[in-house]
Amino acid sequence: MGSGQVTDWQGKHVTVAGLGVSGIPAAKVLHGLGARVTVVNDGDDARAREQAAELEALGVTVRLGDGATLPEGTELVVTAPGWKPDKPLFTAAHEAGVPVWGDVELAWRLRELDGREPAPWLCVTGTNGKTTTTQMLASILEAAGLRTAAVGNIGVSLLDAVLGEEPYDVLAVELSSYQLHWAPSLRAHSATVLNLAPDHLDWHGSMEAYAKDKGRVYEGNRVACVYNVADKATEDLVREADVEEGCRAVGFTLGAPAPSQLGVVDGILVDRAFVENRQKNAQELAEVSDVRPPAPHNIANALAAAALARAYGVPPKAVRDGLRAFTPDAHRIAHVADVDGVAYVDDSKATNTHAAQASLAAYDSIVWIAGGLAKGATFDELVAASAKRLRAVVLIGADRALIHEALTRHAPQVPVVDLDRTDTGAMLAAVREARRLAVEGDTVLLAPACASMDMFVNYNQRGDAFAQAVSELGA
Repeated sequence: MGSGQVTDWQGKHVTVAGLGVSGIPAAKVLHGLGARVTVVNDGDDARAREQAAELEALGVTVRLGDGATLPEGTELVVTAPGWKPDKPLFTAAHEAGVPVWGDVELAWRLRELDGREPAPWLCVTGTNGKTTTTQMLASILEAAGLRTAAVGNIGVSLLDAVLGEEPYDVLAVELSSYQLHWAPSLRAHSATVLNLAPDHLDWHGSMEAYAKDKGRVYEGNRVACVYNVADKATEDLVREADVEEGCRAVGFTLGAPAPSQLGVVDGILVDRAFVENRQKNAQELAEVSDVRPPAPHNIANALAAAALARAYGVPPKAVRDGLRAFTPDAHRIAHVADVDGVAYVDDSKATNTHAAQASLAAYDSIVWIAGGLAKGATFDELVAASAKRLRAVVLIGADRALIHEALTRHAPQVPVVDLDRTDTGAMLAAVREARRLAVEGDTVLLAPACASMDMFVNYNQRGDAFAQAVSELGA
């Protein structure tokens, strides 16, 4: 079962590690194929017991509160992507010679079930921008008249996509570093690593291991490996990848593109990769104004999506139409309101320093609302790069002192309001302080550079609190 296509699941002993958005569908699919499925789960709370009862009613065995022990007779482990590689369950599997797959690997292996012609995968990963780029790509593919879906880490099950009754033409697949770690057989039509910055190092153990897992997305690519010209680490991953003969390296850049690149010329997104005589010719794809919002990092997302779509053969008009039709998810550099000539922008999704730096680069004069859970991050590079854009800073959250220290070192001239509170009402106080500090033409930007769980359930709730506070400014 370690390699090749599994065609007979009848009676196979499969252990599924973890309940939740990937574990439950995997258990149901495997049980439906005739496998003998045991689900193990660390937690034993009310929600887990409810999920366990649902699976047990189907005939699946569930062990709650014990995710460390490998069930006797296990021939394959299918794990939820978030389970760390150093868990005892995986050590036991390795010692027993039992392969470990993630849900992405399982979907990849099952895509040819019943002899169907599988839809090609266009894959997107990176530290930031994955979801937006994947959704842009799906919008472009739809504009070309293709049956597609944005799936994977985006929250839509890949298993549902590959096993659905009505086949897709092509899939836009968002992949996290966790998912890629557990997907050794994945071979995409084309793929991109949008950017690389330190993230999830507690899971991967080192930046080198994190980058290696991201780079797996390029392995075996057939048509194009799309990289970020401004982020050399992504190009290095392309150079290191073992791809199919004829697969091309294609760059995207916010500047004028060289041959085999997509870029921007005089406000126009242009293609010098998928055109005849790319040494001399370029193809207009869309205008910068077709990208919403037209912040630099979002234009980069659009170029990456366009490159993957063009690799698949999508015509230029579909790129333009798809970008125009795309509406970004909430809390991603979303304009909330203008109050007294000041713009209020919600980028609560900027949960790490790399995302926050991209957000800050989109505006010239900013009152920055930041802070939360740092997750081990440092802020010197972010503050140093953004200092000239900052009119003032309002800090909230548990680890705000780390940002304050970086501001003292690299932007001592910038006024800082340090709100010593972590209750949800702190957002209203932060927005009111930001209004006091801003002048006409400024942008009040929520780009926390931190996770939200010290004060909020998630970044969505944090962004909603910001929008609510802005709405109360005129009250």
